Amino acid sequence: MTLPQPDYAMALPVPDPETLDEDLKAYFAKCQEKLGLVPNVLRSYSARPEKLRTFIKLYNELMLGDSGLDKLEREMIAVVVSSANRCYYCLVAHGQAVRRLSGDPQLGEILVMNYRVAHLLSRHRAMLDFAWKLTVTPNLIGEEDRQALRAEGFSDADIFDIADVAGFYNMSNRVASAVDMIPNPEYHQMDR
Repeated sequence: MTLPQPDYAMALPVPDPETLDEDLKAYFAKCQEKLGLVPNVLRSYSARPEKLRTFIKLYNELMLGDSGLDKLEREMIAVVVSSANRCYYCLVAHGQAVRRLSGDPQLGEILVMNYRVAHLLSRHRAMLDFAWKLTVTPNLIGEEDRQALRAEGFSDADIFDIADVAGFYNMSNRVASAVDMIPNPEYHQMDR
């Protein structure tokens, strides 16, 4: 059977995982143990080991570190930013994370396609409106946008974290698109 998507991590060469430094091999083994796969984003970044280490550290800080935003909220931002950028890799991978964290298979799909039709808490709507605007018209962000977040109970630290997560996914979406990064096929079936 032919897969409907290309069968590679990215369009550029990816090193054999066995040739990686021990710390990266250990990290890949941990991913395999916890996730059942090594995400292709990590396999892709392994072509540049120091950039992979930086990516891992930044991802872990932004998505798992201390924040007033919970993990689901951060994944929702990742999906909405990726929707604006039409980043296939991140839509599939983070859409799956939203399905898993929310326990709602429809929410991940709605956020991928058009978050505006989802029944969301007003807090989440404001957060996603901010992330969308920051992605498509960053030059138009102003104090009124920050005030809209404060009105929903977000602190200034939370606003920074929303911007930081949105900024990270804007960067990673562009890298993924530039190198034709392809999501692991397993993501399509998970948490349905």
